[in-house]
Amino acid sequence: MTEPAPRATHDPAPDAASADAAGELDSAIAIVGMSGRFPGAPDLDAYWANLRDGVCSIVDFTEEELLADGADPADLRGPAHVPARGHLAGADRFDAELFGFNRTEAAALDPQHRLLLESAWAALEDAGHDPLAAPARTGVYVGGSPTEHMLAAHTDRRLAASIGAMQIRILTDREFLAPWISYRLGLEGPSLTVQTACSTSLTAVHLAAQALLLGECDTALAGGVSVDTVRRQGYVHQEGGIFSADGRCRPFDEDAGGTVPGSGVGVVVLRRLSDALADGDPVRAVVRGTALTNDGATKVGFTAPGVEQQTAAAVEAWSAAGLEPSAAQYVETHGTATRLGDRIELAAATEAFTGAPSAAIGIGSVKSNIGHLDAAAGVASLIKVVLMLEHATLAPTVNVTRPHPELRLEASPFRVVDRPAPWPRPAAGTRRAGVSSLGIGGTNVHVVVEEAPQRPGPPATTPPGAQALHALHGPRTEILPLSARTEQALTALAGKLATALRAPDAPSLADVAHTLRTGRAPMDVRAYVLASDPAEAAERLTALAEGRPAHSTDGEPDAEPDTEPDVDGLKELGELWLKGGTVLWPEETGAGRRVSLPTYPFAGESHGALTLPRPTPEPSAEGAEEPLAEPAEEPAQEPADDLTGAVSALLGEALGLEGPAAPETTYFAAGGDSLTAVHLVGRLRDDFGIDVPITLFLEELTLQELAARIVGSKEPDTAEDSLDALLSEFEAE
Repeated sequence: MTEPAPRATHDPAPDAASADAAGELDSAIAIVGMSGRFPGAPDLDAYWANLRDGVCSIVDFTEEELLADGADPADLRGPAHVPARGHLAGADRFDAELFGFNRTEAAALDPQHRLLLESAWAALEDAGHDPLAAPARTGVYVGGSPTEHMLAAHTDRRLAASIGAMQIRILTDREFLAPWISYRLGLEGPSLTVQTACSTSLTAVHLAAQALLLGECDTALAGGVSVDTVRRQGYVHQEGGIFSADGRCRPFDEDAGGTVPGSGVGVVVLRRLSDALADGDPVRAVVRGTALTNDGATKVGFTAPGVEQQTAAAVEAWSAAGLEPSAAQYVETHGTATRLGDRIELAAATEAFTGAPSAAIGIGSVKSNIGHLDAAAGVASLIKVVLMLEHATLAPTVNVTRPHPELRLEASPFRVVDRPAPWPRPAAGTRRAGVSSLGIGGTNVHVVVEEAPQRPGPPATTPPGAQALHALHGPRTEILPLSARTEQALTALAGKLATALRAPDAPSLADVAHTLRTGRAPMDVRAYVLASDPAEAAERLTALAEGRPAHSTDGEPDAEPDTEPDVDGLKELGELWLKGGTVLWPEETGAGRRVSLPTYPFAGESHGALTLPRPTPEPSAEGAEEPLAEPAEEPAQEPADDLTGAVSALLGEALGLEGPAAPETTYFAAGGDSLTAVHLVGRLRDDFGIDVPITLFLEELTLQELAARIVGSKEPDTAEDSLDALLSEFEAE
């Protein structure tokens, strides 16, 4: 994995006090956490390294790779087939148990839901918050793309028979992307699934920012996901369409011929800047203004872009920020590399950013690096800009050799950034950028972003006595608690944290300890490290990652000889932590702050993805028709023991159990819920002729007791006798 690239040490932005004096805190939104997975980049450190180095992460597949993933050989022979894509490796993997899904549910759950859940978790951790104890009134604003998995699930009759049509819908439909995050992470603010085609995720950021300013929530997750398929798969180029003929995206270039499809996911955590500064959040950038427009009928066709309202979106966003558009030093464009799209977008931007000197504003498009991520395109662009601001570096747009003459860049305020370059501080004092995202159908979004204000240092609240002890005994010893769901995840986490602590811009050990204690969800596999400085902590974490003697991860006593004193009782607390206890960490004499640290190393197994069946061959020459299916027979009566086994098997199938459940396992402990209960009521009636009330599943019964109660409720003779008695009564009357 790529090592974290240190953030550039540049002159900080104006501090919070000056921003407040200018009245800028009232409408500013802080980006306090981010996460993302993009083509060629399993995390944001790798994403930045690729962007900085001008890497094109679009993959050219071999014929063998495409065939192995189910491509039709006839399609590959087509002259318009392009074997390229911004492929997201590992998109079929999911840490299902962490999020409370059984195997059956995890396999049915759309890969977009899986990725967005993991990214929401990671974004909250990046903000220094425990994902299962997020701030009150946290909202969710996300969207996604159509997927092959969703279409295949809705046409799979066997899957519907197994888990029920309603369960399929809530596990695969895009409208449930936001509610699943709110439900699994316990977030009680507004929960909206947003759909504006290609501008979806930046529209989600706009809506989240508006909700924060209106007081509808105090923290918000915003972003998007797009994984139309997890397979290695090319596409078909159509003359005049949006996709490139050669598998490369060249925004603004004279050889531009369209974009390339790609997959990815990104989430940002937003708070009002005033709240973020007051609470000591790690502000990564500031959203100063946002705006949303639609082209309406002011364009040549439904799918065509329009100049007027693209211009309006940019002008309104900068107006909302209280700034002139000419204050920008960079604009991340939608930049699909289509002749019409690039020309119209540049014309709109030239009109919006009028007043800036020629070539004063750099422009670029991340689609040249990773392809067009559809619903996740906007958040991929936003995260790129935040990373550039943090590193004071302009990342290049790749595949550009010579700007297209028709664009007349020399008559605009823009220049294409085609190589890495420092981002110098402007005379105005703050680095600022615009981000545009445009959706088919005409929804245009523009966001104004500026670098984070200088973060104040920890207040000097250490008592005089503690200061004297520090002078006498050296730096304070800190305890760094770690936990994960598996041993492998724990060692991976320790290794990532060790690398982060060796970085030139590593946070203080006190801040690291504070974040690990308060900003991570406790899990079963645990370890801890005692250290008094980052170098010592990094060495001990490396030992843990490499399996060398270190504090235990399984609750057993420390394997190394204990020669250290138990400073402030920290070792005793560490041993309690190893045993799975709830630890009341000591009050910190310093001012521990939330900081951005490596997030949980998800490494779940593959749960696959459903695929649409290939078209069936034409009927044989004889043209014989398939015989009509025989009418279904009534369920046969089974011996009680056989029936109990069959009912138990049905329960296990619906709950995704791999084998017999432990005797004490209850329905809810096995992952059951009300929708599964509705499905089981129907299956029991259809398969066994057993009618049971849904309330039976709400009782605190083990699965064995539940199966026995279900079988015991089957009393057909009593029901028939009652019906006969009722008919006799009618006949008598």
